[in-house]
Amino acid sequence: MPVVELTKDNFEQVITSNATVIVDYWAPWCGPCRGFAPVFERVAEQNPGAVFAKVNTDEEQEIASHFQIRSIPTLMVFREQIIVFSQPGALPQSALEQVVEKAQALDMNAVRAQIGKQESAPPPAA
Repeated sequence: MPVVELTKDNFEQVITSNATVIVDYWAPWCGPCRGFAPVFERVAEQNPGAVFAKVNTDEEQEIASHFQIRSIPTLMVFREQIIVFSQPGALPQSALEQVVEKAQALDMNAVRAQIGKQESAPPPAA
């Protein structure tokens, strides 16, 4: 499956209609982003069960701002609309493959249960 370009017009639809979406936040002027692009595309070709998508942070500043992207490239993985991984910096191919494998192996019921516990826990005392 080819890499999808995300915009404010299709972002929500892509995230909500796919179980696993791996997003690369990048910009055309960013050297590390350009170096990471072929790695991202190779791993995308090897993983047809996931959607690989890119957000050009220069053109889609609203999305970048919403997700507080401060450094590019930044990789973010959504599983069932939940962010399960977010990290700035270009990854080597083997590391990206591991991130994808681990994200797809997650027990999302356990993830949702953990989120529920965190949301219902009282705030820590000051």
